[in-house]
Amino acid sequence: MQAAFEITMRYCSKELEAYGACVGSNPSSWQKDCQELKTMVGQCTSSHPVIQKIRAECAESFLAFEQCLKQNQSSVTNCTEHVNEFLTCAEKVKVPRSGEGVQQGI
Repeated sequence: MQAAFEITMRYCSKELEAYGACVGSNPSSWQKDCQELKTMVGQCTSSHPVIQKIRAECAESFLAFEQCLKQNQSSVTNCTEHVNEFLTCAEKVKVPRSGEGVQQGI
């Protein structure tokens, strides 16, 4: 997951920082007020092969986490178990070392 976060920061830092600032500035309404910025982060990250691989291999736990967030918008701490399951899965994804390519289409 650290690798995915680093890739997100490297390629999508502007979008991620804007989204984070919006969430921080709108603690009670970030779900609505920051939706466009969230979409921009998603569009940016969805084009990177490593993040695509994590999403593919951990789709089930990620969807459970997203569903939990929707059901607990005012109390996201209720989703700690879901996020931990997703992070555990993402940590297991084989990420190529620097200089190696990511195989696509497999």
